Amino acid sequence: MSNTTEAFSPYDGADYLDNLDDVAAYLEAALEDGDDPALVARALGTIARSGNVSELARRVGMSREGLYKALSGDGNPSFATIVKVAGALGLKLHFEPAV
Repeated sequence: MSNTTEAFSPYDGADYLDNLDDVAAYLEAALEDGDDPALVARALGTIARSGNVSELARRVGMSREGLYKALSGDGNPSFATIVKVAGALGLKLHFEPAV
């Protein structure tokens, strides 16, 4: 009998967002998952962590710490911040009828 212990690192979705198609699909899933705006902010935070957060913060016009705070689970970013972050990530928002 072996007493080996396996060590696992915590799962981080940011490790798997390698391209813009994956990023868009991840954000779309967060939008479709419910009525929780904090979920969208957290998804954007995960997306931000998948790349260079400092560079993204510069493009958005925020400090790195401010961006982390806004896109955390406890953050409450304005719609303007959401739009700026999406644009800086190379994404555009669109709306369609909920039929």
